[in-house]
Amino acid sequence: DVLRTFATTASGKEKDDFHFSEPTEEYLAARNAAPTATYGASYIAFSTTPPRDFRIRYTEPGSPASAQTGGQSNLERGSRILQINGIDLVNTASQTEINQLNAALFPATPGLTNSFTVEDADGANRTVSLTSVNLAPKPVNRTRIINTPSGDVGYILFNTFSPFASEQEIYNAMLQMQTAGVSDLVLDLRYNGGGLLAVASQLSYMIAGNARTQNRVFERLRFNAAAGNRNPVTGEVNNPIPFYSTGVGFTLADGTPLPALNLPRVFVLSTSGTCSASEAVVNGLRGAGVEVILIGDTTCGKPFGFYPTDNCGETYYTIQFQGVNNAGFGDYADGFIPNNSSASFGVRLPGCQVGDDLSHELGDESESLLAAALSYRGSLACPAVPSQATRAVASANENQSFGAGAPLRLPPPSTLEINRDMTMPPGR
Repeated sequence: DVLRTFATTASGKEKDDFHFSEPTEEYLAARNAAPTATYGASYIAFSTTPPRDFRIRYTEPGSPASAQTGGQSNLERGSRILQINGIDLVNTASQTEINQLNAALFPATPGLTNSFTVEDADGANRTVSLTSVNLAPKPVNRTRIINTPSGDVGYILFNTFSPFASEQEIYNAMLQMQTAGVSDLVLDLRYNGGGLLAVASQLSYMIAGNARTQNRVFERLRFNAAAGNRNPVTGEVNNPIPFYSTGVGFTLADGTPLPALNLPRVFVLSTSGTCSASEAVVNGLRGAGVEVILIGDTTCGKPFGFYPTDNCGETYYTIQFQGVNNAGFGDYADGFIPNNSSASFGVRLPGCQVGDDLSHELGDESESLLAAALSYRGSLACPAVPSQATRAVASANENQSFGAGAPLRLPPPSTLEINRDMTMPPGR
């Protein structure tokens, strides 16, 4: 904590809210996308104390949660969990039952079977049996080609830049978009907290193409003035990060040419969970003259990054630099905000404020953020801004006084999932 700054942004938010450490064993497991026990469901909590409200954000493809029973996925986006093994998740105040619920929600090992009673978005209740398996989350959760009268639109739900696997997966997704000849791209980063900056650079190149990125840099690392022209972490000259146009060797062979869509604009779907390397894509593309249209909500505001450093079995993430784009801009610590947002702080971008929509599957053309992007594409108009929606409880903000009944706690995300990571393959 000696290295942590207590400076604040214009809005009063702490600039360094991203200072962490974790066991190196856990860091390496997350880095290498090691499978862990799970049902393949991502939860969101609107209330962790009675009456609790736990819902499904999305499911992993090929997982027990997404498997179909009677023509319906076991768990669906927006389904509210009512009971597990007959225990009332919504109202129980028993610590013994809460411990059992936590153990069932977050299985410690594969092969554990539990019964979930859920209320789907349409109001229907049903009970499903789920058995945990070892599974690594997919960085690219799903893709779609949406046919419209004015040309095909690509959709990519990209949930993390973090594991090495993200390089191959985003390459495959963008190759699919190039083959389809899409005229626009909707990049869904609403749950993408960041990860490998090199993969963010590759994605940005694949959106913008060679002509827009030639002789431009993706990002420069701004250290403090004492560093001069050296990177104080590596000791090397502080060279900027280019728009990588080939594979760099995480999981895609080094030197593999990347596909390019050569788009003048991109639609980015965002929430407060859109962070770090995701914001670097927004900022890097803007520095190359690509119009970024933001649909959703204010991003988290993290233009800072680190080099993960091991010390005696603990890996430390200490904020070491600020990232700035080709135009020299990197002051977005209060986030990027859609143009019609009522927020007083943040960097305004073209686009629309739209609340996250749990009543439709991600990638469904009726889902509010995607629907707004498709509509704006033709009309440049935004839907009416609804009243302030109930905000999900962030696990990082749960250290507060609670009312009756102990809370169910969502585990914090992996540190790699909410940061801008400078790791590169050996030899790069």
